[in-house]
Amino acid sequence: MSLPVKVMRDGLLEKRSSGLLQLWKKKRCVLTEEGLRLYNCKSSGVGDAPGSAWSSKAKELRFERMATVDCVEYKRGLVYFTVVMVTGKEIDFRCPQEGTAWNAEIALALVRYKNMQAVQTGRNRHLSSAHLGSTGEDEEL
Repeated sequence: MSLPVKVMRDGLLEKRSSGLLQLWKKKRCVLTEEGLRLYNCKSSGVGDAPGSAWSSKAKELRFERMATVDCVEYKRGLVYFTVVMVTGKEIDFRCPQEGTAWNAEIALALVRYKNMQAVQTGRNRHLSSAHLGSTGEDEEL
């Protein structure tokens, strides 16, 4: 059983498809403490209805597999940015320029996640060295 994750932001982004035409597809994106979940729009065939249904299955871009948020460009009221995975794969997104941009929130959440991982690694090293050091090394001979 998994614990509920804290949702930091929920909204729409456009993701560039990796196909030959590289079309922009609307995604419902949910930013959590663990990563970014992308939901496809179930199209009703009647254009872009504001009450569009979203698929229940999400593609998850986990922070543990993300390297950086890169390549920010501002054009015609849109922010274009790239999420770079540790494998080198690049995933392009765009969103409206108004308000706090998604790229900034994703980048901050990624830094927060990496910092928490570093703190946890440091704690684990400290605990293991403290445990190893308690084998009588500091006793006087």
